[in-house]
Amino acid sequence: MTTVLIVEDDPINLRVFSKILTKRGNFLIKSTEDVQEVISFAKNKEVDVILMDVSLSHSFYENKAVDGIKITQLLKANPDTAPIPVILVTAHAMAGDREVFLQQSGADSYISKPVVDHENFINEIKQLIVNN
Repeated sequence: MTTVLIVEDDPINLRVFSKILTKRGNFLIKSTEDVQEVISFAKNKEVDVILMDVSLSHSFYENKAVDGIKITQLLKANPDTAPIPVILVTAHAMAGDREVFLQQSGADSYISKPVVDHENFINEIKQLIVNN
């Protein structure tokens, strides 16, 4: 069964994503904001895709605050974790944000919050997994 790691600091968004992904997508869910756990899940091939919130308020790496862009850069820079698809999820949905965030992070895709089209959300995740 496909496992999705949700890296999200808002408990409501985490609950909404988890419900959509389990009920409609039939995915298993893991979640954490802890950067070491994210890296560990990825290195150990425990997840098939990562949903990464861009703005994280509680995540630290090497004693420095980091956001989803930085965590994605770390994952994509490591040959062991780079192949795992990362989808940025953010409320920052101004014109041009998608391109800037994808270029900065190296992420595979971008979805803006709130997610209103649940079927499209599930299909985008499935497509990334199939193409990986």
